Amino acid sequence: MYAPLPASVKTAGPDYARSVGKTPNAPIREELTRHQPGDVVAIRELWDGRVWYAWPAVVVRDEPNLQMLHVPANARCRQPVDAAGRPLRLPTDRWTLQDVRRGPNSMLSFAFPDTPYAVIIGFDERGELFEYYVNLEEPLTRSAAGFDTVDHLLDVTIPPDRSGWSWKDEDELLEAVARGIFTEEDAAWFRFWGERGAEHVLLQEPPFDRDWSRWRPEPGWEDADLPGNWDLAPG
Repeated sequence: MYAPLPASVKTAGPDYARSVGKTPNAPIREELTRHQPGDVVAIRELWDGRVWYAWPAVVVRDEPNLQMLHVPANARCRQPVDAAGRPLRLPTDRWTLQDVRRGPNSMLSFAFPDTPYAVIIGFDERGELFEYYVNLEEPLTRSAAGFDTVDHLLDVTIPPDRSGWSWKDEDELLEAVARGIFTEEDAAWFRFWGERGAEHVLLQEPPFDRDWSRWRPEPGWEDADLPGNWDLAPG
């Protein structure tokens, strides 16, 4: 079912995810207090030590082995734009951040320690589950603002009945490799972990052995906005 990995990738060490993405995340900062359900945090994608993208999330669980986060519909985010104000998809040398509202869908995200992907469940305007989404990224690291990561561009989409899976944004990853943003070896690792993420969902491994389609946010969780310290310098 899956293509074999190149030999150079098979022999890479278990901490490879800390070294790809040009901005290795710092070790987990245990001195930062774990969050309580209902706390609003900033989820930030970093690039070269700067915030590349930021959005608010409400903490559902913050446990040693799982961070569950709810991103409400129409949340106010910060996205990267070029000098002409056009949204950017791939990192560049220069960018500024612009206010933008997310679409009408909400998300419930599951992230796991030392695992370079998050599984996102998407809910539509009626609150119905419409997809599982495996977002390839560096494992979350804790920051004063919330959690930081580096996005790996490639993603996996899975329909709500979990009948199969498909790649998303392969073209962006290919362009990133061509530009030298990521290497061919990085891309092979991203694909390897995308396949593992797909298996995680399709084989109904915990926590996806539970039916999350009936999950709903607590009252008041739909008004989340980025916390005031979202733009603190990473590190």
